[in-house]
Amino acid sequence: MEALGRVFNVVHSASGVHIPLKDAQAVTFVGFENDGATEIDVVESKGSGVSETPLATVTRHWVSNGVGGAWTLVEHAATAKVTPADGALDCWLFTVSAAELSDGFTHVEATADGGTCIAIVHDLTVQRDPAKLAALV
Repeated sequence: MEALGRVFNVVHSASGVHIPLKDAQAVTFVGFENDGATEIDVVESKGSGVSETPLATVTRHWVSNGVGGAWTLVEHAATAKVTPADGALDCWLFTVSAAELSDGFTHVEATADGGTCIAIVHDLTVQRDPAKLAALV
């Protein structure tokens, strides 16, 4: 079985998209911004946009050059706004666990103010053939 459907599912254009964690343990957001600093707002919701609330649980993110370079850990106080520094390390990544969501909340959204944002939904609780994966959006 392929990794898609067994280990992960993916949303390529994920900025501003409510990602459900009903059938997964976590989502990792990966992005790239080559022309300036980036800010990523993280919210949780009780469905696709219902009762949006800032999710101030992100305490670390990773940065890299975006072309296979080493990853550098950035640790900070818990926040709902991830702000990777501008510079040579233009690729960013952080993970939100389903366990971080408040009671009754099922979705996570990361909205980047520029560049790309990809969501990798992983540690799937139900494994399926890729063609039989439930739609994420």
